[in-house]
Amino acid sequence: MALYLLLQIFWLATTLEGLASQPQVTTKPGCPDKCGNVEIPYPFGIGDSCNIGVGGFNITCNDSAYDPPKPFKGGLEVLDISLVSGLMRISGYVCWQCFNETGGVVSTSRRRLNLNSSSSFTFSETHNKFVAIGCDTHAYIIGSLGRNFTSGCMSFCSDTYSMIDGDCSGIGCCQTSIPKAFKRYEVDFDSNTQHQNVLSFNPCSFAFLVDQNAFSFKASDLNRLNRSQTMPVVLDWGIGNESCEIARKDATTFACVSEHSTCYDSTNGEGYRCNCSKGYQGNPYLSGGCQDIDECDEDHEKKLCQHGCKNLPGKYSCFCRKGYRLHEDNKYCIKDTKFPVLDFVLGIGLSLLLILIGGPSLYWVWRKRKLIKLKEKFFQQNGGLLLQEKISSCQSFAELCKIFTTEELEKATQNYDKSQIVGEGGYGTVYKGILPDNRIVAVKKSKIVDETQIEQFINEVHVLSQINHRNIVRLLGFCLEAEVPILVYEFISNGTLSQHIHGEGYNSSISLENRLRIAAETAGALYYLHSAASTPIFHRDVKSANILLDDNFTAKVSDFGASRLVPLDHTRVTTLVMGTWGYLDPEYHQTGQLTGKSDVYSFGIVLVELLTGEGTVSSTRSQENRSLSNYFLSSMKENRLFEILEERVRDEGREEQLIAVAQLAERCLKLKGEERPTMKEVVAELEGLRRFHEHPWDSKKHKETENLLGEPGSSRGYNSNVISEYSVDGHVLSTLTTGR
Repeated sequence: MALYLLLQIFWLATTLEGLASQPQVTTKPGCPDKCGNVEIPYPFGIGDSCNIGVGGFNITCNDSAYDPPKPFKGGLEVLDISLVSGLMRISGYVCWQCFNETGGVVSTSRRRLNLNSSSSFTFSETHNKFVAIGCDTHAYIIGSLGRNFTSGCMSFCSDTYSMIDGDCSGIGCCQTSIPKAFKRYEVDFDSNTQHQNVLSFNPCSFAFLVDQNAFSFKASDLNRLNRSQTMPVVLDWGIGNESCEIARKDATTFACVSEHSTCYDSTNGEGYRCNCSKGYQGNPYLSGGCQDIDECDEDHEKKLCQHGCKNLPGKYSCFCRKGYRLHEDNKYCIKDTKFPVLDFVLGIGLSLLLILIGGPSLYWVWRKRKLIKLKEKFFQQNGGLLLQEKISSCQSFAELCKIFTTEELEKATQNYDKSQIVGEGGYGTVYKGILPDNRIVAVKKSKIVDETQIEQFINEVHVLSQINHRNIVRLLGFCLEAEVPILVYEFISNGTLSQHIHGEGYNSSISLENRLRIAAETAGALYYLHSAASTPIFHRDVKSANILLDDNFTAKVSDFGASRLVPLDHTRVTTLVMGTWGYLDPEYHQTGQLTGKSDVYSFGIVLVELLTGEGTVSSTRSQENRSLSNYFLSSMKENRLFEILEERVRDEGREEQLIAVAQLAERCLKLKGEERPTMKEVVAELEGLRRFHEHPWDSKKHKETENLLGEPGSSRGYNSNVISEYSVDGHVLSTLTTGR
């Protein structure tokens, strides 16, 4: 026992001596370690000789205008700096736009926040959110220097009572994520009615980038925010513009100089950062800056070791009192008894005998039972019971109800090889697969398992089980015994309509005849969903990226994860607002009331894309025309339709026909749903306009048409009348498309 105590005293003295010889250091010798209340650790420093010297790490301490002093990087106030996480928080700006009673802008601020382009500082995409506040607000963030992008969100409300503190999902407040690796951004605004309907309590729109952990929306923010307000913004930083592998080749410039430090590449932008190795803490950018952590101090010893602990460089070791020995986990002490040799030999012998006799059979049974239980677990986890109940009426669709095994789909997709990926989105990945009968299929596999995706999976199968239409992608079956639910569709070979309109190398690849047919087929599919399916269905996410094309440019509407079945005696349902920015019906977004006219609005945006080739949101257009709907409607109002049409559309179409299609799109984009046409009316008009293209009038009829249109050359005033007939499900529909 005396020897045990002497050893403890020796180890304790050694540890204390080691700590005393390694004082904590955070800055270079002779340099201040703080500015006011903010610590300034190296590689940052106050003054040229106190920082690392490259990449914008010089900090200015303003002690003349502030008490206590405040640190600044350039003109940006520094709130705090972290060496461990590689983050810096600064004060960012709040931007605003305010209106008067006549709808005029009385004041606006779109401050640009600009980091030094040569520095290794970027805005953190994991810590920041772009937030917009207002009751009639469209806000955009436009980033550059590194990564160019435009993003944004919409916020609406009709009174202050509908807003919920802490909720920033579109009622009074909205937010969106930002991408990696950009160094400059500016804010822009748009508004539907210039706040005229909410002017009494919300005359201004506000927008800002902010640390998501430092901001929580309150209804009072509509009037509490002011021009001098600042918001904390998080920056990622790194050393230089090289990776660790390249930087460590030059020992004279490599920043990780502490003996016990590690290097890792920056995850957001260029450069690298340093950390102390496991078991050490301190500043890895200074010689001797990483110091051993004493795991055996009074606070930790009892948590780590049962009897006693010895601190070692970068680690620790447990020991036991006399008569005990360490357990295999090197933490707990167990009584040290004489080893039972005879019992051990007998036990080993019997065990080996049992293993030789019954081992293979037991293992096979165990493996089989484990696999069955695992498949049952996944079946229930993937909503199998609920799905069986929902699709119990689909026995007539034998091919639809096929249940695939995991082995079949793994073989079809080459074990989900990356080379087989044909599409990828927020909810999952689509693989190309080949079944044993040589059918090519599309296999949709969720990325992760969570309750929301299970509900979407069940909803999509339930919806598709009600559908049988040539212009809607066909479901072939599904698999529930995998860790994530899997759907199997027919394979559509020619990509999406969005790729053909907006993708590089696809410019003007679709003729006007095909565009009109694609529009008519898409409208026919939506009309079927609204009116002819066994249970009415609202798609809720109509967009060009969800319209697939086969080799003959036949349209196939896809992605029913957000769709809703509608009771036969209802014309609208109240739902959580879902959809895609740029296609979302403003009336649905504001009220939460989903109707068939919401799909009509989204289809109108697709029709405008087909006419103009323009994207739904573009930073190259003016502020008021940033969204495609505003751009198109203002062009129609100013009689500038033929200036915005895509060149091939303008060359191949007759003026009367193009005007009629544009007027149809204009009616689809009415702000009030009741003023929009039904999908049935849209189908009839588009089929009539297709016949107009396929069977041009002779010169006499064309002259009569010119009389309807006005004098030659006056057709750009959009006075047109087109009469057409189209048969839908055996009924002839007649329509009259009338100009303004």
